[in-house]
Amino acid sequence: MTLFNARLGRNTLAMGMALSLAACGFNSVPTKQEAAKAKWADVEAAFQERANLVPNLAAVAKGAAEQEKGILVGVTEARAKATSVQVTANDLNDPQKMAQFQQAQANLGANIGRLLASVEAYPEVKSNQNYQMLQSQLEGQENRIRVAIRDYNGAVQDYNTDVRTFPSMIGARLRGAQPMVLYKSVTPGAEKAPDLTGKL
Repeated sequence: MTLFNARLGRNTLAMGMALSLAACGFNSVPTKQEAAKAKWADVEAAFQERANLVPNLAAVAKGAAEQEKGILVGVTEARAKATSVQVTANDLNDPQKMAQFQQAQANLGANIGRLLASVEAYPEVKSNQNYQMLQSQLEGQENRIRVAIRDYNGAVQDYNTDVRTFPSMIGARLRGAQPMVLYKSVTPGAEKAPDLTGKL
């Protein structure tokens, strides 16, 4: 009977340890980490789709005046830089790499905006059906990027909360889990309100 009791006690202890590990985030932390990594893949895909539209936009915009060539060069250089800065799922806890990626994407977005604004001065380009289609695709892509970033940041917030709160922080420490970096999309000059006084 004592051998049975000893086995029962060991099994009960093993089950209790398994339950306490589950309760302390041993399983939830990697699950949430993988969810955040998957959302990051969506962010990367959305930015890549935008980058893929740039050559077509540049080809259509070449019909603009000679002085716009500098803007076209800026867009193609910004695209090259944006696609060369890579952040893998393993880099999501590196603030410096995330900042480089964010800066490269913001630079590309600003250059695309300059190109679109410059093309507005050329009715023959602006009325081009291909240009209108590309402009519409870019607007839709910017919306998809915003949604992907929002979803990624939500997954990172959920993961970071799990990593930093009790009892799941115990499992996070056992696994060596580190907080991930939120994506902070910064538009240059966004901290200033637009001056509309001269436009009224």
